[in-house]
Amino acid sequence: MHCRECGTQVSKKAEFCTSCGFRPLNSHKYCQTCGISTKSHQEMCVDCGSLLNVQNQNPYAGFWIRFVAALIDSIIISIPVFILAAIGLVLGFSFMMDPYMMSYDEAMFLSESFEGIFYLIGAFIGLFYFAGMHASKWQATFGKRIVGIKVMDLSGRRISFFRGVWRYISTFFSGIILYMGYIMAGFSSKKQSLHDKMAGTIVVKRK
Repeated sequence: MHCRECGTQVSKKAEFCTSCGFRPLNSHKYCQTCGISTKSHQEMCVDCGSLLNVQNQNPYAGFWIRFVAALIDSIIISIPVFILAAIGLVLGFSFMMDPYMMSYDEAMFLSESFEGIFYLIGAFIGLFYFAGMHASKWQATFGKRIVGIKVMDLSGRRISFFRGVWRYISTFFSGIILYMGYIMAGFSSKKQSLHDKMAGTIVVKRK
């Protein structure tokens, strides 16, 4: 690791730089990974792509701001899912109301099949929404953009669509056992939830 004040290579566990006396990560002049010169409040090193430590600031997004973003996104996602489920119910009931088309049991089976298909479509909408938006140039869903946060990999780069898919699938594991995987974001050093750790991502505040 390099001291962000003078660029000297120091131990990752060093509390102070022996060359300049500064705390190694408590400045902005050099990249802590490769030692190249950087500018004040620069977020990413253009030489090695590492996410830079920002002086006197925590760049990671905490639990509550992520919770608000997730709440906004859930409302956005629920609209098309609700519409699709309603269409399935209407189609099913239309068959049930016409006794000449099929029996009651057949109509119920068809109604449940329509519901299942539309819920499956809704799940794919969620997958493409989260994976696609996180892999886009925004690096964020609409909810995250509203609250001012974005997703990136551990080096500060935009994630790929396939990593976004894996991150979305990993949210299932964050949701089991009383949502402890999500709550982890409030306690980990980089504010990572379980699905962030599984996908190798972080969520940071926008400048």
